[in-house]
Amino acid sequence: MDEPLTTPVAVVGGGPVGLMLALLLDRQGVSCVVLNSQTGVPDQPRGSTHNARTMEHYRTLGLAERVRGLGLPAGHSAGISFFTRYNAHELALLPWPGSGEVLRRRVASDRTDPSPEPMHRANQMYVERLLFDHAASRPRITLCYGWTVTALHESAEHVDVVAERDGTLRAFRAAFVAGCDGGHSLVRRHLGVRYQGEGALDQDILGRRSTAAHLRAPTLYRDFLRGRGAWSNWVVNADLALNLIALNGVDEFFLLTSSVDPDAATDAELVRLVQRAAGEPLPVEVLSHRPWTAGAALVAESFGTGRIRLAGDAAHLFTPNGGFGMNTGVDDAANLAWKLAAAVQGWAGPGLLDTYGIERRPVALRNTSAARTLGRGLGAVDRPAWLEADTAAGEAARARTGAELAEYGMRTLDTLGVQLGARYDGSPIVAGDGSGPVPDSFAVYTPSAVPGGRAPHLWLDDRRTAGSSLFDRLGPGFTLLRLGPGAPRAGRIEAAARARGVPLRTLTLDDPLARETYERDLVLIRPDQHVAWRADREPGDPAALLALVTGGLHGTAARRSPAMARGRW
Repeated sequence: MDEPLTTPVAVVGGGPVGLMLALLLDRQGVSCVVLNSQTGVPDQPRGSTHNARTMEHYRTLGLAERVRGLGLPAGHSAGISFFTRYNAHELALLPWPGSGEVLRRRVASDRTDPSPEPMHRANQMYVERLLFDHAASRPRITLCYGWTVTALHESAEHVDVVAERDGTLRAFRAAFVAGCDGGHSLVRRHLGVRYQGEGALDQDILGRRSTAAHLRAPTLYRDFLRGRGAWSNWVVNADLALNLIALNGVDEFFLLTSSVDPDAATDAELVRLVQRAAGEPLPVEVLSHRPWTAGAALVAESFGTGRIRLAGDAAHLFTPNGGFGMNTGVDDAANLAWKLAAAVQGWAGPGLLDTYGIERRPVALRNTSAARTLGRGLGAVDRPAWLEADTAAGEAARARTGAELAEYGMRTLDTLGVQLGARYDGSPIVAGDGSGPVPDSFAVYTPSAVPGGRAPHLWLDDRRTAGSSLFDRLGPGFTLLRLGPGAPRAGRIEAAARARGVPLRTLTLDDPLARETYERDLVLIRPDQHVAWRADREPGDPAALLALVTGGLHGTAARRSPAMARGRW
C-alpha cells in the first residue's frame, strides 16, 4: 500500500447519517473522508419520514427547502389510509398536511411555534442523493465510494483504516473514526460491541422477516384511491396486510409486507399480492425487492471508546413504525460532530468524547422503545375472518378494526414529543440549575430552557424566512444569549472562551418574549442547539463553566452546583 492519506476524521459509511456527520463536521471547519462500500447512492426506497428535528438540522446546513422540494407533490396528503381492499371498504382515513399546507401554516404560525421545520415526507433515496451531491461540492469532504473498509488499527495517536476496492488496498490515517456503517457494522465488530434489546416482533403485520419492494402501479390513484390517496396506504384484512407508501405521488410506491415469504418471493408473487390487495387486476411493475427484518429494538451496549464512535444503525436498530430510526441517527451526528470538531481543534476537555455515548444511548433506548410500542400496537389490531363481509357482523367488525387502526395511525403521526423532546439531563457537560424535571411525552413536546434540552424555538420577526428563526442566528460553536432590555454583560465568559479556544458567538436580544421563553438573562447554547447553562448573571468562575461544558470538569457536585446556577461559581 502507498503511504496513508491523513484526515482528521474518517467516516465509515456514506448513508444519510454518515453524510450528515460529514456535512456537520464541514460546518465546524473540520475535514473528513467518507468511505462507503457502495459505489453510489442506493436507488431502492427506504424510510420517508424526516421529522422536525432532522429538518432543523437540514435547515442549519441550508438544505431544508431543497429537501421540501423532494418527494410528494405539495398538495398530496402526508397522512395514512386503511382499507380492507383498495376497491372495497375504507376502514380509516387520517389526513395530515402535505408540504404545501405545512408552508402555509408556517407563515401564519405563532412566534413560539415549537419548530421552524415541521416533519416532511420524502423517501430517503431522494434525500440521500441531495446530501451526496452537496457533500461532493464541499472542499473539506472527500468522498470515497466503492471502498470497503476491511480493518481498523487503533493506537494512542490515530486510527489506521484499511479499505479495499477491486483488489487494491488503500490506507487512511485518521485522528478519529465514526462508524456509520449500518447494522452489520465492521466498526462495531472491531470494538467488540454487541447489540442489546429485543429482535423482530413475533407478529403477522411487519413482524419477523418481511419484504420491502419498489413498485410502479400507474393506475392505483386513478382507479382505486380516487382522491383518498395518502402517504401511507394500508390494506388490512384476514387474508393479508400490506402498506404501499407513496414515493412520487403519481405511480411509484414502496411496498412493506409480511404476507409473503421474503426468501422465496418473486416479482410475479408480489404483483399477485398487490392485485389481491386492490381486489382486482391492475398493472404492477416490480422494480426491486429485498428481504427485511422488521420490529427490532436493539441498541449497542456502547457507542464507542477512545478514538472510535458509532452512530446511526451501527448504534441502534428500529422497527419502522413512527419513522424514528434514521432521524435518531441524524441527531446522533449532530451531537457527535461538534465533539469531534472540539477534539480535532484542541478545545475539547479529556471527557468530552465520552459524553457522546452518555447522552445519546439513553435517547436511543427511549426512541427504540417508542417505535417498538407502535409496532406492537399494529400487530394487536383485530382482523376477524368476517371483516370483509357485507353483513351486520362485518360492518361492526370494520367499525372496531377501523377504530383500532385510526388510534394506531394517529400515534404514528402525532409524535412531536419523541421528535423534539430528547434531553441530556444529568450529562457531565450540562450545568443543571436545580429546576424540576421536564415532562417527556410521546405526543406532546414541552418547550423548556432547563439545561439539557433542545433550546426552545422562537421566531424573531414576522417573515418566517431564512434568518427569521432564533436557530438561524445560533453559531456553529457555542452561542451565548443575552436576553431582555437589561441583559447583563458577558465579557468574562467571552474572555474565558477565547482563553480556552472555544468558539463562542454572543447574541443580544432585547425581545421580552425571548426573555420570557428562556426565563434567565444569560443562556449558553451548545453547537447542537441544546442548552448547556443559564443564569441571571455571569458565574464567578467563567473558566470553570467553560471547562465543564467542554468536558474538562467532572463530578455531580460541580455539575449541579447551586452557586453556578445562581451565577456565583
